[in-house]
Amino acid sequence: QAAKSTRTVVIAGVPDGLLQDDVMADILTIHFQMSRNNGGDVEEVVYPTGNKRVAFVTFEDQEVVESVLKKDEHLLEDKRLSRHYPLTVTRYCDNVSSFLIYLIVLPL
Repeated sequence: QAAKSTRTVVIAGVPDGLLQDDVMADILTIHFQMSRNNGGDVEEVVYPTGNKRVAFVTFEDQEVVESVLKKDEHLLEDKRLSRHYPLTVTRYCDNVSSFLIYLIVLPL
């Protein structure tokens, strides 16, 4: 089994304040398990993360990370959401602070 960090992606653009945190985590889990989203078995979703609109999704297999990253566009949709929300999916790195600087420079 690959190290957890290599099986994790960073999700930016998670709608904030619309639903309870555990409900949003469930919606993210469902989204990233769907084959139409190039997903697979999700081991864990970390939301909230201390950074608004950011979640971490860890898959059971590293191959799913590569598959999810190849998908051109991730649109979060659920009947509990009023509209579709575009998500930015990037590879997790140990230096997440550099990723957050990227988010500040290029706000969603």
